[in-house]
Amino acid sequence: MNDIISFISAHLPAFVVAVPLLGAFLTPLVSRIGDKSRNIFAIIITGLTSIFALLLANDVFTNGIRTYVFGGDYATGQTMVRILFEIDAMNAFMLIIAAILPFAAIVYSWGFMKEQTGLDKYYTLILLMTAGMLGMMMTGDMFNFFVFLEITSIASAALIAFWTNKGNAVAAAFKYIVISSIGALFVLFAIALYYGQYNALNMAVIADSIPVEMGFVDKIALVLLLAALAMKAAIAPMHMWLADAYGRAPSSVTVVLIGTTLASLYAGFRVIFTIHGNQLEQALNSWTIFGYEFSISLANMVGILLVALAVLSIFIGVFMALKQVDLKKMIAYTAVAEIGYMLLAVGAAIAVMGGDLEATAGYTALKGGIFHILNDALDIGLLFLVAGAVYYTAKQTSINKLGGLARNMKYTTVFFLIGLFAVSGLPPMNGFASKLMIYESTFQINPILSIVAILCSILLLAVFVKVFYSVFLGPKLPKFATAKEVPISMLIAMGIIACIIIFIGLFPDIVLQNVVTPAANALNDASSYIAAITGGI
Repeated sequence: MNDIISFISAHLPAFVVAVPLLGAFLTPLVSRIGDKSRNIFAIIITGLTSIFALLLANDVFTNGIRTYVFGGDYATGQTMVRILFEIDAMNAFMLIIAAILPFAAIVYSWGFMKEQTGLDKYYTLILLMTAGMLGMMMTGDMFNFFVFLEITSIASAALIAFWTNKGNAVAAAFKYIVISSIGALFVLFAIALYYGQYNALNMAVIADSIPVEMGFVDKIALVLLLAALAMKAAIAPMHMWLADAYGRAPSSVTVVLIGTTLASLYAGFRVIFTIHGNQLEQALNSWTIFGYEFSISLANMVGILLVALAVLSIFIGVFMALKQVDLKKMIAYTAVAEIGYMLLAVGAAIAVMGGDLEATAGYTALKGGIFHILNDALDIGLLFLVAGAVYYTAKQTSINKLGGLARNMKYTTVFFLIGLFAVSGLPPMNGFASKLMIYESTFQINPILSIVAILCSILLLAVFVKVFYSVFLGPKLPKFATAKEVPISMLIAMGIIACIIIFIGLFPDIVLQNVVTPAANALNDASSYIAAITGGI
């Protein structure tokens, strides 16, 4: 038994990806036994994946950076051509998200999708999407990141169009795959530029090779990567695919899509902080105006750009949510706004690197932005599961055609309230802790940013209160007189996420100290990530 445990522990990074990948290929075979067997198999596979991911995350938080090479041993400083995973505390933080969302989605699917056909393909694609997402979060190699990105994109597009009888779903999938293809080409071109320059594909080796004074080719590669990952992360004005994709896909699929979107956001942060971390303080331009000399660093440029995109994302997300009459699209635009909050915090942290007071506020902003990644995944994920429950019962998500569902769907109503409080940043839910950190830190950096963030949160609260009244507390429509609560599997999935939301809201310090702070330190410390591969400092 000890040998088995040691073997699993030694190969945890491989198991995290291999289990869902193997499960995806076995699902069609298991489906031949029966639908119940297939559903149980999918739950077991995602459950094992979640356990392995959490064990790996705990190992990294406890013992530090973990490297794993497929097909051989690795000596520090050796030039790598094999597939290599490198997991630091930031990767481990993302693994927690990837452990929760697919498992909840699969459990939810048992009841939500039971009347659908083609479910062997459905479960296969979700497991493939999960494997791709996990690979994106763990790989330390640029080309393999591209491969996992493509696996995720193809599986996601197929799942967005799963309800092919609905033309809007197919159109949403087409829009998504076009954006994904453009982004993938940008990523591949950037990888080619790095490989041509430094004869390397490993992120740490590339980061160690890029000179402080970046050349023109390095700048082009950076721009291409950031543009591609911004498209995949649905950062405004490149958010146009998200509302359709999130709104037209089955709600269980949307929950996993949230994880893939945040994986792309993480990759963007990895590019900025790790691959180009050594260049963040590089002075790019200097000039004299009226006797005063001005200079701007890469950190200032990137930070200001991210803050501008963040404010745009928040505004677009909030004001587009205000005008929506479809529940799922309203939540989708809320997701755009929430991505803006993460970007606002991290962008502000990058923009003020250098000074003592600014560094303190920037560090708090960085932790707040990272903390909000986890909270947003849970909050928006819960709201989409609730929207799926409403659709399951009422067969529509138009707010104007719903009403009085709280009388027959008491548990779903409670879950919506939890999601409402959480996404609006109200105590005692998890969103309050991360948003408060963002408000406080951005106020020290620039009070206007904090005011904008608070006002937009108030507007989001107003939107959700209106939706809550219209959908759950409004007059009970005759056609919903016989409405029933959703199946137990759907309630269990919503309950899992709701319990985690409440736990984080009641005990934010536990998560902040043991998970968020190590992740922020790891992201901000490129030297440790690089040294684990190159052996340098």
